[in-house]
Amino acid sequence: MKTKHAPALSLALALLLHLGMAQAAPADDIRALAASASSTEHKDSPYDEHDWLERFYSKNAYAPAWKPATARAALALLKDAPVNGLSSADYNADGLATALSGNGIAAATDVALTEAMLHYLADLKVGRVRSEYHTTLPDPRLSAFDPVEQLRTALAQNKLAGAVDAAQPSVFLYKKVKVLLAHYRDLASQPETPLPPLADKTKVEEGKPYPHAAQLRQRLALLGDLPADAAPTPADVYAKPLADAVRTFQARNGLTDDGVLGRGTIASLNVPLRVRVRQLELTLERLRWLPDFGAGPIIAVNLPTFRLWAFQLGMPDAPPPVEMRVIVGTAVKNQTPLFIGTMRYVEFNPYWNVPKSIEKAEIIPKLKAKPNYLVDNQMELVPLSGTGEPIQKVDAETMQGLLDGKFRVRQRPGPSNALGAVKFAMPNPDNIYLHSTSARELFKKTRRDLSHGCIRVEKPVELAKFVLGNHATMTAEDIEAAMEPAPMRTVSVKPAIPVVLFYATAITDQHGTALFAQDIYGRDPALEAALAGRYPKPAKR
Repeated sequence: MKTKHAPALSLALALLLHLGMAQAAPADDIRALAASASSTEHKDSPYDEHDWLERFYSKNAYAPAWKPATARAALALLKDAPVNGLSSADYNADGLATALSGNGIAAATDVALTEAMLHYLADLKVGRVRSEYHTTLPDPRLSAFDPVEQLRTALAQNKLAGAVDAAQPSVFLYKKVKVLLAHYRDLASQPETPLPPLADKTKVEEGKPYPHAAQLRQRLALLGDLPADAAPTPADVYAKPLADAVRTFQARNGLTDDGVLGRGTIASLNVPLRVRVRQLELTLERLRWLPDFGAGPIIAVNLPTFRLWAFQLGMPDAPPPVEMRVIVGTAVKNQTPLFIGTMRYVEFNPYWNVPKSIEKAEIIPKLKAKPNYLVDNQMELVPLSGTGEPIQKVDAETMQGLLDGKFRVRQRPGPSNALGAVKFAMPNPDNIYLHSTSARELFKKTRRDLSHGCIRVEKPVELAKFVLGNHATMTAEDIEAAMEPAPMRTVSVKPAIPVVLFYATAITDQHGTALFAQDIYGRDPALEAALAGRYPKPAKR
């Protein structure tokens, strides 16, 4: 009786649930049920639960685990799974409610409730499908947070809700997104009337006639972009209060915030709120993929919203997060990968060591067309042999040496350096790092997947002060001075700081404002498919 949306119960367990046993069975029945359920598997699951029920029940000689009061408490928690972006159907909450409505708790119900709670705790802790951060099985985080021991302890201490809370991510964004999800669920329950689309190339500017102004006002008020106390506006004019509210809406939806009503803005306003709800649910799943971080500084970058946060984790009186815009890798050729790195040092006035891919695709063709290209762009060839001086003027011999891999290209520190005044290094196989940039005008763009993969930061001085805030000798004034043109200087980051590159098309800023973004790398459908395929479809009969 496996279903696509419920935990894959063993045939014997499902059959006993179907029969609705009303009396608590002896230990032998629970032993058989636990053994029968131990062979179930979940496609692409981040955990291996084959021995969970056996370990849970064997310690207490396969005695029933649940009493009516604790069973009701557990059922209430499972029914409340949607607050975490999960489905109560995944844990067979309705089936368990039916099974628990009779007299006593049958052996099958006891085991089914245990299995559902174990899955719920594990799903909250590590997510429902394997992430790009944890590809091994089982997820190593379940070594420290063993669902079996967590549930056993919670039952013994009558603290089931505490176990559920402990399983949830501690990162501040998770709680904020949960609040936002509840709000958007409430919004999605209200009737929606889409705004009529505009004709091709039609735009409505502030002060111009607009026959659907009253409907637009209602939509903006519903979404929170138009203040409740906003001045009344004519029903057929795109008045200033509406244009201001549209600017707010555009800014938090990744659109050009010019206050002009165009086809793109109307389309974004018309996105059904149930779609926004689903985006937020996927975000909670992705946040569950993140590892447990200890107290201390951490840097997080959300790729599709082009935003970075630097904050103190686990500190009750921590200062507000440092927040800024970023530029990430292009969607077509140079997608920035998801990974968790460790920032270990900062380079002021860095050299840019040009990656081989850029050297081959861009530098060499330009150098062939213009022999002075290196000189004009403050670049040089560095012998890979380790001997010899850098070369700027290229002749036929050095060009051949470059083609043969005897040199690498680097750009010297200076105003035109692609990395700007500072590089934040986190050694990794993809050679991805954070850095400033001389092309400051790019931060004004709404869509900022413009780099070769590395991440350009809008406020390098603020980030450097955050990263080196505990440095023994670098004061805030020293950091600002180090940004001025000078020979390259390397400063160690101690202790090293975790850096998380993650992906969420719906998120909140530090004030709790909803931010929605385009799925620039097309990852949402892939996650939907993975979640949909988690449980096998019932066999045809």
